[in-house]
Amino acid sequence: MLVLGIDTSCDDTSAAVVKDGRIALSNVVQSQVELHHPHGGVVPELASREHLRNIMPVVKEALSAAHISLHEIDGIGVTIGPGLIGSLLVGLYYVKAISYVHSIPFIGVNHLEGHILSIFLEEDVPDFPFIALTISGGHTSLYKVMDFGEYILMGRTLDD
Repeated sequence: MLVLGIDTSCDDTSAAVVKDGRIALSNVVQSQVELHHPHGGVVPELASREHLRNIMPVVKEALSAAHISLHEIDGIGVTIGPGLIGSLLVGLYYVKAISYVHSIPFIGVNHLEGHILSIFLEEDVPDFPFIALTISGGHTSLYKVMDFGEYILMGRTLDD
């Protein structure tokens, strides 16, 4: 099974192709650091406009690096939150269009759950429960992971 993953939750436009749930065939990231640097942080409107410019070339590059075509993709995962709403919508509507035109099923992915589970692309899943720390923008949190999709928030930053 080949899955295309797309993330536009903040200021990086990312796409990856994963085979059989464990083998990353490609991982392409277009950073916006230089664009936002003069402003001292991410400007949501600028981020979403830059995603509009970047998403097609990033996805094309991810497919090319994986040596596959879009027609070979079995499913698409796209970040649906948390994140900047304008940025998230760029990724979601791009995926909805691809899904509709090419009849490829898609699923929304929680950004933080993606961080927690992404390590299992390379490592075996530990016995449940286990503790996970996420550090992503304003979402620094400590979770007790009871099972896939079952998380208990143990603590989070208080200064954001």
